[in-house]
Amino acid sequence: MQHNTEYQTNDTMAFKRLINSKKIFSLFAVFSLLGTNLLMAQDTATPTVSSVTGGDATATPGMWMSVGYYVLLFLVLCVVIAIVGKILKVYDLSLQLQNKKQINWNNIMGAICILFMIVGFYGAYWSITEQGSMTLPEAASKHGVKIDQMFLTTSILTLFVFVLTQFLLFFFAFKYRGSDKRKAYFLPHNNTIEKVWTIVPAIVLTILVVFGFFTWQEITNSTDGKGESSINIDVTGHQFAWELRYPGNDGKLGRKNYTLIGGNNKLGIDYKDRNSFDDLAADTMVIPVNKSIRLNINAQDVIHSVYMPHFRVQLNAVPGLPTFFRFTPTITTAEMRTRTDNAKFEYLLYCNKICGASHYNMQKVVRVVTDSEYNEWIARQKPYLTDGLKKELKLAEGNQKKNISQNRLALNN
Repeated sequence: MQHNTEYQTNDTMAFKRLINSKKIFSLFAVFSLLGTNLLMAQDTATPTVSSVTGGDATATPGMWMSVGYYVLLFLVLCVVIAIVGKILKVYDLSLQLQNKKQINWNNIMGAICILFMIVGFYGAYWSITEQGSMTLPEAASKHGVKIDQMFLTTSILTLFVFVLTQFLLFFFAFKYRGSDKRKAYFLPHNNTIEKVWTIVPAIVLTILVVFGFFTWQEITNSTDGKGESSINIDVTGHQFAWELRYPGNDGKLGRKNYTLIGGNNKLGIDYKDRNSFDDLAADTMVIPVNKSIRLNINAQDVIHSVYMPHFRVQLNAVPGLPTFFRFTPTITTAEMRTRTDNAKFEYLLYCNKICGASHYNMQKVVRVVTDSEYNEWIARQKPYLTDGLKKELKLAEGNQKKNISQNRLALNN
């Protein structure tokens, strides 16, 4: 009688589990039905490309690629796993009631660990092979090659550690899974193991940090060599554009003062400094190949970031905190167009800080040319000191000529 009572109790518990599973499945079915209705409604309501743009192709409903769609897929997967788990649990319970050998969950979990490891390694391989092409483009500057070497070294080391540690983790979980035939050994402490897994990572990380430190120091501490002078280019960010200023014949940029910023003087050029009179304004950043370029970086309102991925240049533009970065371009725009087989290729200067609503619009074309092309281009640029600015500053023609002549005299001396 006692055994019959236990069987009845177990049967009742199993029946309740099945009822709960049915409730969960029914609830999921309702949500799936509602989601399907929403997707169908979205499909019906979404206009075609031809009705909007005059094209022939039909637009794909945006809902299918939205976050909600993938959340729904994840929930479906979770419910399927839960249902399979419940079925196995009921089956295991039925074996127990029949005094038969139960499911060996240790073997199942061990097999799942091996399967997860294989799928995970394949996912990592797929990510590297498929998404690897989305890494940074070919370096077009001298220091960019060094940065890429440092990045490659770090990636190889971390990939090796990733493969080794994940293999050991899942293989050991499978090999040493729970079993009645052996007993786990309790290891309270081992000084040798502690030293190995502390010292080895410390040495590897130290090598990477020192390697990165000297590489970065070599890049940022670059100075003009003997007989060489960098081309100074002023880059000022504001919402939502980059303003460029080149030095004139004197090779020097004039001072700026934020209190002088106005309608015609949007950079706040200080014309008390006679080096300012021949400064040039430019809409495109044109730079000569294999020449040292110094970017003087400023911001007028919020934090921006000078980002030129091909040249491996990225530095924040912070209001009130002028900074600079030197680099040497090595591949002209024409050469890069040939290498990429893209006749419309252009280097671009981006803002890499989300600086406001029109942040995505903050771009400037950067063109790398030969020396002769650069000299021809710079000769065509107009001075920043426009007629409107002259009137605003009340600069007399005579005084202006006097300042320019004094400036040339100072240069000759």
